Amino acid sequence: MGLLTIGAFAKASRLSPKALRLYDELGLLTPARVDPVTGYRLYAPEQLDQARLVAWLRRLGMPLARIQHVCTLEAGPAAQEIRAFWAQVEADVAARRGLAAFLIDHLSWKDDPAMSSTAQPLGIRYAALSDAGLVRESNQDTAYAGSRLLAVADGYGEQGAPASAAAVDALKRLDTDGIPAGNLLNVLEDAFEEAKQAVHDVSGAGSSAGGAGTTLTAMLWTGSRLALVHIGDSRVCLLREGELFQITHDHTMVQSMVDEGRISPEEAASHPQRSLLIRALGEGADATPDMRLHDARRGDRYLLCSDGLSAVVAAGEIRRVLSGTDEPEQAVRELIALANGSGGPDNVSCVVADVVELQL
Repeated sequence: MGLLTIGAFAKASRLSPKALRLYDELGLLTPARVDPVTGYRLYAPEQLDQARLVAWLRRLGMPLARIQHVCTLEAGPAAQEIRAFWAQVEADVAARRGLAAFLIDHLSWKDDPAMSSTAQPLGIRYAALSDAGLVRESNQDTAYAGSRLLAVADGYGEQGAPASAAAVDALKRLDTDGIPAGNLLNVLEDAFEEAKQAVHDVSGAGSSAGGAGTTLTAMLWTGSRLALVHIGDSRVCLLREGELFQITHDHTMVQSMVDEGRISPEEAASHPQRSLLIRALGEGADATPDMRLHDARRGDRYLLCSDGLSAVVAAGEIRRVLSGTDEPEQAVRELIALANGSGGPDNVSCVVADVVELQL
């Protein structure tokens, strides 16, 4: 079979002539020959496999730059790259699904005044505790709990302690400010931007402060709603009806490798780069947070903790303590004792909050 005209090649590959001209300009799918007189593009039949791969990847929604990279790989690495891309797509869809569900519920709730007028008002009981652990010389964590604000920050670098304190201090005004229930996320997002600037001011103070920063995980409470802002590898867990759920996603290199299917969760637990952050508040870091709203129920118990707890204490043990203690103060003391009993290799901070009915 001889060379194919652009029209015949487009029909065989299910790519339009316009797309083929674009891919030629990008160097993604270069014609086998261009007629020097007419300028017509001619393609070899053996180019059809690559053209069909490009068409399929475009149907997946893969960006052209990434498709170009995939086309340079052998079959095995190319399959791995597609697997990683699709894992990210599914994670993004899951996040949007959660936001859509919230918006549907939120707007339905606003549309039905009876729901807000008859709902039992809720509040929280809370406690916070931070400890240096048994190995570190200083404590770079900051933990805070108030009637509206719960927060944990885990600093790193030479100015890690001031960075974590600055991030939490920037949010503390939310504990006393009046906040309309429908404006929770906007208020928290504005406060997060203030925290980002505060950490920038700290991490940039002095020539030796480079690399300083902090994680920040916080929940803002009003009525029966909690607004969550999260960046880094501190965590929020929810104990509901005896089951423990992690409701944040770690922003670490190893978690991204788990998400992409490159390593297993078991391998991640002992990976040498398990503490390497890919998002944080600090100089040069990606400071894009996760933000969402969460509906609370009476009887819920929330745990915010730094990785000084989650990295050394098994989820089953955390669940046992949260299920078996009545008071938040008792729970935070026992959780920190567990972390130190496991060697206390890092600073550890815990905030525990119980959702309770308010006595009118």
